Amino acid sequence: MATTLDPASTSPVIKSDLKYQAGFGNHFVSEARPGVLVEGQNSPQKVPYGLYAEQLSGTSFTMPRAENRRTWVYRLRPSAAHNRPFKRIGNRLLRSTPFDEADAPPTQLRWNPFPIPTEPTDFVEGLITMGGNGDASLQTGMAVHIYTANKSMSRKVFYNADGEMMIVPQHGSLRLATELGILEVAPQQIAVIPRGLRFRVELPEGAVRGYICENYGAMFRLPELGPIGANGLANPRDFSTPVAAFEDDRQPYQIIAKFAGNLWALETLASPLDVVAWHGNLAPYKYDLRHFMAIGSISFDHPDPSIFTVLTSPSETHGVANVDFVVFPPRWLVAEHTFRPPWFHRNAMTEFMGLIHGVYDAKAEGFLPGGASLHNSWSAHGPDAATYERATNANLVPQKVDDTMAFMFETRYILRPTRFALESGELQHDYYECWQGLDQRSPSI
Repeated sequence: MATTLDPASTSPVIKSDLKYQAGFGNHFVSEARPGVLVEGQNSPQKVPYGLYAEQLSGTSFTMPRAENRRTWVYRLRPSAAHNRPFKRIGNRLLRSTPFDEADAPPTQLRWNPFPIPTEPTDFVEGLITMGGNGDASLQTGMAVHIYTANKSMSRKVFYNADGEMMIVPQHGSLRLATELGILEVAPQQIAVIPRGLRFRVELPEGAVRGYICENYGAMFRLPELGPIGANGLANPRDFSTPVAAFEDDRQPYQIIAKFAGNLWALETLASPLDVVAWHGNLAPYKYDLRHFMAIGSISFDHPDPSIFTVLTSPSETHGVANVDFVVFPPRWLVAEHTFRPPWFHRNAMTEFMGLIHGVYDAKAEGFLPGGASLHNSWSAHGPDAATYERATNANLVPQKVDDTMAFMFETRYILRPTRFALESGELQHDYYECWQGLDQRSPSI
């Protein structure tokens, strides 16, 4: 059984018996049965064990080598084998582009945590779309979803043809059984599922809640480090990819696809999670946010929040992200004669924030674990009145910001909320009032 160390202590945190391969974007090789992979060849005339060779192409064939993503899989049955065509099923609270069912207000928005369902609800059934932007068919933009569930998916798998899915658990652990192996993720960890990869979500500890960034644009990658140098932020060795694990379950399975914004379903005669071996660099992965190496000022002021970027999906405009995933972990604050919380700000980018654990240091109250906030492009925001008052009178000794794990999906486009998000009982209609105590403090000048 593998162990790892919690960065906040010297006590080992016991992980499961699942095995992983370390690294980000590596070309991995994995066999659940020895001798499946034929040396020096991708598509032999006869694959060992009578398996079928199939390629998953995450990018066009002609992408530059450094950006090309593809994986060869060797499976019991080809993916093309099914009895009937897909049929549309209900989308429930899942929405996709174009996000035009409600006006996007410039007012700051914040939500309380969404409740866990009382009726039996699996991961796909419990998806709630908060908003989005761009165009999934043109592979630009993103969407934000909340997931809530209280039962495992049973004889059912899901894949998203529209976008890559970053899953950010907030309450409860997930076991993600994918075509390429099994990932287990808990709060303060994330998992990324490539576009088109089939997976099933199981709930080993019961009810769950969390956030999803559906990325329509370029696949997430590590940000460039520039003057930081070769090390820091999210280090490649801390990312984990599963090893091959297959199911030979010859009973009917339902495959649900999110395709062109809608949900579709069909039945197969066996589990589609039947890959016995694979090799390539298109694969799911997970990352523990507690391994993030935070960097900040050791003199005065503090850097822009981009210094906390874990993963980025770049756009065609240099330096402007389709979407960034930014994390605010425990860290030391030591800046002298400096207002230490995040400053007041108006931003060309849009910021959707969530709180995984603890307290966010820019908000004294009202921002709860499992909740969310949206500060759209050019919407003014910053510390609330209570936080401002405390920070301007604080004794500026070295301070450890602890008991926290917040994150942000930052995107270049306005994020248009869904009608459900704007009409839900979880929306805090008085959120804007948290800044009303910030009156003019100077005498007449």
